[in-house]
Amino acid sequence: MEGVQRFREFHAEATEWRRHLHRNPELGFRVEKTAQFVAEKLASFGINHIETGIAETGIVAVIQGEGGEGPTIGLRADMDALPILEASGKDWSSETPGRMHGCGHDGHSAMLLGAAKHLAQTRNFRGSVALIFQPAEEILPSGAQKMVQAGFLDRFSISQVFGLHNTPGIAVGKFATCHGPVLSSLDDFDLVIEGKSGHAARPHEGVDPIVIAAQVILGLQTLVSRLTNPLEALVISVTKINSGTAYNVIPEQVNLAGTVRTFSPALSAFAEGKMRESAQSIARVFGGDAELDYRRDTPVTVNHAAETDLAIKAAQNLVGTASVNAKMSPRSSSEDFAFMLEARPGAIMYLGNGPTAALHNPAYDFDDEVLPYGIGYWVTLVETVLALQS
Repeated sequence: MEGVQRFREFHAEATEWRRHLHRNPELGFRVEKTAQFVAEKLASFGINHIETGIAETGIVAVIQGEGGEGPTIGLRADMDALPILEASGKDWSSETPGRMHGCGHDGHSAMLLGAAKHLAQTRNFRGSVALIFQPAEEILPSGAQKMVQAGFLDRFSISQVFGLHNTPGIAVGKFATCHGPVLSSLDDFDLVIEGKSGHAARPHEGVDPIVIAAQVILGLQTLVSRLTNPLEALVISVTKINSGTAYNVIPEQVNLAGTVRTFSPALSAFAEGKMRESAQSIARVFGGDAELDYRRDTPVTVNHAAETDLAIKAAQNLVGTASVNAKMSPRSSSEDFAFMLEARPGAIMYLGNGPTAALHNPAYDFDDEVLPYGIGYWVTLVETVLALQS
């Protein structure tokens, strides 16, 4: 594809960066070596305005265009890895057992570095570009939330923000996004079922919280299947159950935990209220009780209309209209880039990673053939949003 060809000169170097980052994964906010590597590369490109240590290890670097005055737009990449034992079998596999780049953040950082090098050389745009390298996308509270709270958007006068994420299952060179809600919110909950301990041979003398918990779990699924509009997405998943210490003892309580995902803040509030009501009602019928701790961790990721149009246009300019799906179905995964999109208009775009293992899978690996497409997308987006005045 002719639009991508001019970015292939960065392919070999970006591959080296990506594989270096892959071999040396770091977690959460403790991405000091990753941030140092990124900052050193940025400085080597001749970028003078680099601020480090934002929300502990975040970086923002600013490149001014040569086309005169204009706004500042932000391009965001995440840097952290996952606490997973890698099973990809690649020569560049993680050198730290129990940690791996299982979501492609190594590729995201390498693509933004490649774009930074190109933009610093050409500066064929007006205004400025703020390159955002964010820690802690994979943990709570998240890096995006803390960076926004630290006020970096105001400090750098960023008017729009854009994100890019790889996705297995879409061919390399293909892009996808949609207008409006694109990724669900993420709510976490802990639910304690209280009973009365007793001997397993005389269950009538106690209150069995395990039996109550089983009923509560089934009741939570009924909230989705019978109390929610089937045209509105609501996912309630109980992912942890912890109780009991002996074969012949009815325990005092059961601890449940899980997540709730939806595309509507109103539906999130509905879920919290109904979960508490359902759990308490069921528990009390059997002589027990229930206590719910419900936390709204990540909001819905909402693409803004005008910025989504710009992102789609940039991708189409790079690879052609046929290679861009502008009506991607929203996904029930979540993304802390949502915090930046709550604070500024913007959009997130998805880039195909080919038929690889899924994200967060021990066998996953970012496909280095994707790198020129990501670099090209970022540069084309900048030259589209901050086009020189005719």
